[in-house]
Amino acid sequence: MIPARYAHFIFSLILSGIMSFLVSGIATYRATGMVEDFTALWVASWVSSWMLSYPSVLIVAPFARRVTNILVRQPAAQ
Repeated sequence: MIPARYAHFIFSLILSGIMSFLVSGIATYRATGMVEDFTALWVASWVSSWMLSYPSVLIVAPFARRVTNILVRQPAAQ
């Protein structure tokens, strides 16, 4: 098992992988339609977008967390 201190990196890897997979699939389909080599085009697009999205998530996540904490009401102390 991976130590808990690396959870942020693993979460970011999984999140960026899933999101870039879905977005690149939609973008590839919209750009090419269901062509014969659609899967190969999608995978190539996904790999290149994942290489950019993983470091982006690592950089943007702390900012997104701070903004979320500002926008979300904290429960009252008991």
